[in-house]
Order: sequence, then structure tokens, then C-alpha cells
Amino acid sequence: MRDVPMRRGMKRKHKRLLAVLGLVAGLGVAAALVLTAFNDNLVFFHSPSDVAEKKIAADKRFRIGGLVEAGSVKKDGLTTEFVVTDLRHAVPVVYTGMLPDLFREGQGVVANGKLDAEGRFIASEVLAKHDENYMPPEVADALKKSGQWHEKPGDHAKLKPGS
Repeated sequence: MRDVPMRRGMKRKHKRLLAVLGLVAGLGVAAALVLTAFNDNLVFFHSPSDVAEKKIAADKRFRIGGLVEAGSVKKDGLTTEFVVTDLRHAVPVVYTGMLPDLFREGQGVVANGKLDAEGRFIASEVLAKHDENYMPPEVADALKKSGQWHEKPGDHAKLKPGS
């Protein structure tokens, strides 16, 4: 019988297969980490109607937008309570900090934050419109969806009369 030396190492194609599998696994882990980080920083916009219709979990960060309801602003030092409405539903908002100079009742507003257990929106940031013809696009879309908004050609978008 001939003595054939035993090969103790892996064949070249097995080594390549393991290298490719390791590379694919590494790319999968990297993609999962990137997507998780992206999802943590992603903030969705919701109108007050969306908040009323969808059961949004407390402590989930999102943006809410609409109009500041007339007669709803109450200030106590740096803490301000007001109501954001899309003229169908309303959500109470609590914000502690300096409000933008253009913040006032009846104007468009977008707030970043989360709902508390009582259904109040605890805002970490409040953004107000920057001129009398501007409405944040998300707010305008929410008002259009509620049927309370219309545009005339050549005219700026306005609320329907009587609303």
C-alpha cells in the first residue's frame, strides 16, 4: 500500500466559502446596527386626528402639528400649556422653555415630544410659523385631510370661512 500523506488543512474552496460567509454575516450585523440607529432617530409627524385615531404609545417620540386653539394658552413661568387642533380633534400640549416670538393662538405650530400616560403631549421643542403666509407642510396637509383647508388659485391657502 502506498502511504498517502493526510491533508490536515482545509481545501482552498472551503476557505473561500468561510471567508464569504463571514463577510456576509459581518455586513448583515453592520446593516442591522445602522438601521437600528436610524430608527431611533426617526421622528414621525402626526396630526391631532392621527393621535386620536391611532393608539400611539406613551414615550414614543413624534411631532404633532396643527393650529394653536384660541383661548387655550396658559402660562406659568416658563411652563406653557396650550391645545393643538386640526379642527376635528385636539391634543393638550405642555412645554417648558422659551416659546418662539411668533407663537400665538390661531397660528400654525409643530412640536416635538411624546405623549404622557394621561394623553398630554410633553413637548421638548416648539416651532412656530415664520411669516403670515406660511403654514408647515405637515400642518397644512393635516388640515386639508380634515376638510378645513382650501386654496384658491393665485391666493394663499386659508381656512374655510366659519371654521
